[in-house]
Amino acid sequence: MCLMDMGQAFLGYGADITCCYPTNGVFTEKQKLIYNLVLKANRTVMAQLKPGVKWPDMHILAEKVLLEGLIELGIVKGDIDDMLDNRVCFVFFPHGLGHLLGLDAHEVGSYLPHHPPRSDKWGLKNLRFARELEEGLVLTVEPGCYFIKSLLVTRDVDIGIDVDKYVNVDKAMEYAQEVAGVRIEDNVVITSDG
Repeated sequence: MCLMDMGQAFLGYGADITCCYPTNGVFTEKQKLIYNLVLKANRTVMAQLKPGVKWPDMHILAEKVLLEGLIELGIVKGDIDDMLDNRVCFVFFPHGLGHLLGLDAHEVGSYLPHHPPRSDKWGLKNLRFARELEEGLVLTVEPGCYFIKSLLVTRDVDIGIDVDKYVNVDKAMEYAQEVAGVRIEDNVVITSDG
């Protein structure tokens, strides 16, 4: 799989998209399953975006969609709420859901004094902002699913997640042979009705 994260500027404003495709032009079954799972997370989140929605809630929604799919594939096991509470999805989705866009591809103004503070929980602390969405806000939506050996097998960093309790590591590594990771990133503008 080829993952391409691309930035661009148009009339002085930043844009940032990510797309993934198989290097030989044809998805394997495992690549297709993970790509469609990430696409489902992306579209599920975008369908909920509107003024007043809290960005951390959207990150958790993306995690929930990913975990549900990973359960179906036999990659993770357990209760969804328990896995969300224990931040299990961080092992597969180790970045925030997106970021603000403006004059820069990673726009400033994320953690201002009058906005919610940064979380200290894995995954949520990787969010670039935690505010409620407002009309006119421009941002990216970029869920991903990755099979990272240093998080799943060698555990180079202690993240405090009981990987063995929740993850079928052998199955995850089977997927890693064909799809190291998928991210789908779109740019959106929040309007009055979504």
